[in-house]
Amino acid sequence: MRVLVVEDEVYLAEAVQAGLRLEAIACDIATDGDAALERLTVHSYDVVVLDRDIPGTHGDDVCREIVDRGLGCRVLMLTAAARLDEKVAGFEIGADDYLTKPFDLPELVVRLRSLARRPAGGAPPVLECAGLRLDPFRREVYRDGRYVGLPRKQFAVLEVLMRAAGGVVSAEDLLERAWDENADPFTNAVRITISGLRKRLGEPQVIQTVPGVGYRLSDEGPRA
Repeated sequence: MRVLVVEDEVYLAEAVQAGLRLEAIACDIATDGDAALERLTVHSYDVVVLDRDIPGTHGDDVCREIVDRGLGCRVLMLTAAARLDEKVAGFEIGADDYLTKPFDLPELVVRLRSLARRPAGGAPPVLECAGLRLDPFRREVYRDGRYVGLPRKQFAVLEVLMRAAGGVVSAEDLLERAWDENADPFTNAVRITISGLRKRLGEPQVIQTVPGVGYRLSDEGPRA
């Protein structure tokens, strides 16, 4: 999962970013509305954590832009106000969820996971493919009933592959969905992570390399 946190209190944004990374969630930061809109033009996000009262383009207008552009990402509004009319206004312009500051990081993580699994397509809360079972909430992976402990980045990559449900995912898409904007686009991090993930999952391999295209999950056919 990749998240954009739009928050002008830098210390809070950086604390959230650090906490989300520990949960295998890639996280970028924007400290004003204009920077948020710029990042939304360049990157694809699963969820935008959006403070309403930010410099530049107001948070409400950022939310409207997300909806009007049909970007497909979910919006979790942050606000210091707990008034009902504030929340109603946020939902009316397209927010999917609301969280009042101050908040606890575990609650934010649960809400993000919940938002990310909503349609497009009604993705199930627990993902199953090629004999694998991945629970995003518990951060658990099983292969044929056997628990597989994964480092954070391997878990994030496997989640992207499983959400593709057997479809091919390019290395560029994996880098986009499982890393943040600080990732070097010319890095071999994807190949190294895939190699480590294959070792953790064991034999027979379920991650196929599709030459010149990318990777996919399958319990049949040749492996590379």
